[in-house]
Amino acid sequence: MEQKRDLTEGFHRLTREQRLGRVKELCELSDEEVRILSGEQALSPDIAEHLIENVVGYFPIPLGVATNFTIDGQDYLIPMAVEESSIIAAASATAKWIRKEGSIRTYSKGNLIIGQVQLPSVQNVSRARRMLHENRDLLMDLANGCIPGLVARGGGVRDLAIREVERPGGDGTMLILHILCDPCDAMGANLINQVCEALKPRIEDISQEKVGLCILSNLVDTKLAVAEVVIRNVDERLGRGIEEATLFAQADPYRAATHNKGVLNGIDPIIIATGNDWRAVEAGVHAYAARSGKYQPVTTWKMEGPDLVGRIEVPMAVGIAGGMTRLHPTARVALKMLRVERAEELARICVAVGLVQNLGALKALATVGIVRGHMQLHAANLAIAAGADVHEIAQVRDRLAEVLRVNKHINLSHAKEILNSMRAGRKGAAVF
Repeated sequence: MEQKRDLTEGFHRLTREQRLGRVKELCELSDEEVRILSGEQALSPDIAEHLIENVVGYFPIPLGVATNFTIDGQDYLIPMAVEESSIIAAASATAKWIRKEGSIRTYSKGNLIIGQVQLPSVQNVSRARRMLHENRDLLMDLANGCIPGLVARGGGVRDLAIREVERPGGDGTMLILHILCDPCDAMGANLINQVCEALKPRIEDISQEKVGLCILSNLVDTKLAVAEVVIRNVDERLGRGIEEATLFAQADPYRAATHNKGVLNGIDPIIIATGNDWRAVEAGVHAYAARSGKYQPVTTWKMEGPDLVGRIEVPMAVGIAGGMTRLHPTARVALKMLRVERAEELARICVAVGLVQNLGALKALATVGIVRGHMQLHAANLAIAAGADVHEIAQVRDRLAEVLRVNKHINLSHAKEILNSMRAGRKGAAVF
């Protein structure tokens, strides 16, 4: 454990080649895996042709690592694929604060994904419910017969549930049959969709009603991941500021949306790096945030005595087996870097990083403000946008940092003025 901490110390000050060398050592990567990670060995066009339609090229996203994460007593190097500046820096800095002054604990609540078979306009609700209930075991046996491989791995359909949903406009009732399935270490979307479709004719025979849609749900409130952070002896003014930010998000959905976006700034990059479906995860998180009928923050922060305590609980259906997690070479390397052995562990890591990312944003808001911290890291982007060449970016960035300290803000015009001044100075020196 001490070795990992030594190897990640000062990580952000290293060159890219030095970072790759340390990651190779920490994660025991092969030379080929390092080439994949560095982008030298890109995704094969043959694989790309089979992943999506009408392939014309690639859209690379930078892949970085967040450091200083100790989750449930274990150190992790967190791969994050993201284009937004400040995310990885904020996550690493906040995780370092927590590691020094507190702890991160995670756990799971449930392991079942949900498939939905809809009976859109039921003529006899009580009869259909009764017949489906009486044939519950038969339907479960049929469902598991569709997925023998998953059953052999210890997974499969565990239960069925029936919901009544009033049709919009009040012109009747839908029955929704929920098929609850343990996908083991797969996300399970394709598996559960196959099960729902396979059951359609038998459900129609049993219920004497017509089946409509057969599809998974991304609101997997039967598969939740939870993380809790405790930081000891927090400055009361800072702690109360972070607590107040939570109350603001609880009171106002406009703030809650941005609050939750900050959480997903931590979760999405891991989902993308590991080849999981970030769109499904986002849909589930946002739906869960609105389950009470009012959109709410998915994290809470409060002072308990001298300690700051944060908590997150969200649906998290991710996989480490099958699909893109195995087809995409970079996703395979990212999973190896994390050293996860179960999908459930990956889910817990994701929510822990989301909670830490949220804390970093709230801490900035409660102290220096979000602009100063973000813009310091955004300065390099402004330099590039201004047209700086590779050898000019660092100097423009550093001079923008000086402007930010004086003016409290920077923009593209500042970057262009600095770049033009630098180039004019070099021309003048050349003439002299």
